Amino acid sequence: MNPKLFDHQYLKHLCQKYGLTPSKKYGQNFLINPEPIEKMIETAEIKPDDVIVEVGPGFGVLTLALVEKATKVLSFEIEKKIEPYWSEELKKHNNLEIVWGNVLHEVESQKSIEFLKSYKVVANLPYQITSQILRAFLEMENKPEVMVLMVQKEVAERICAPVGDMSVLSVSVQYYGEPEIVAYVPRSSFWPVPAVDSAIIKIRSKESGVGSSEKDKEFFKIVKAGFSSRRKMLIKNLSAVVDKDKIRNIFKELNIDKKVRAQELSVEQWKTIVRSIE
Repeated sequence: MNPKLFDHQYLKHLCQKYGLTPSKKYGQNFLINPEPIEKMIETAEIKPDDVIVEVGPGFGVLTLALVEKATKVLSFEIEKKIEPYWSEELKKHNNLEIVWGNVLHEVESQKSIEFLKSYKVVANLPYQITSQILRAFLEMENKPEVMVLMVQKEVAERICAPVGDMSVLSVSVQYYGEPEIVAYVPRSSFWPVPAVDSAIIKIRSKESGVGSSEKDKEFFKIVKAGFSSRRKMLIKNLSAVVDKDKIRNIFKELNIDKKVRAQELSVEQWKTIVRSIE
């Protein structure tokens, strides 16, 4: 790791040099504490033959730590203003590749990572596109082996929510993977200081248990309908997309309380309900 990248005065100099104005609104905060980087590297259990995919390298505080450990680092960056900065860094690291463009477009098209046999995602995610990035990677046919991510604390807790406090986001992530919070990162670890704390999460990929992408789409269509109004009973929400009597009979057969609400079901219960509807 380059210690200068943890110095907010040096980061301010780089921002001025490349015409950047860090924006709290868009989550453009630079890490000035090395401990979260060390924790992410440790959690990802990076081996010398690992391929790592990163999102939003910025000035490379995480990127340059990753290239020291992995055989290859593929990093997605949308901010073209820092292309000259990375042109110089790329001369020093032959195992680093920067892909310029919108990571969501790249992942959805699978252009840049379809050739990867096995890879891990390690990234400090821009908070405004966290859920989209999670779904994009986890829904891929070629899923990452593991994801180690720094996200907003509130988002991390929603992703790892237990039965009783579930949401579309937690069902989505837990359908495809096994998430856990491994550490909390105080807002004082960043410059400029953001309005919220962060957390490091680890998500291990798993088989969805349903099957084809078409069945996955049907699963989430029903889940989204179920969460359309959290205060209403699930039967009432699902009646918008499925016959009410059919839903009542399914709940009776599965021994599910007819007054249950969407947030009170586990992912496995959702799978069972969807299979019964089909």
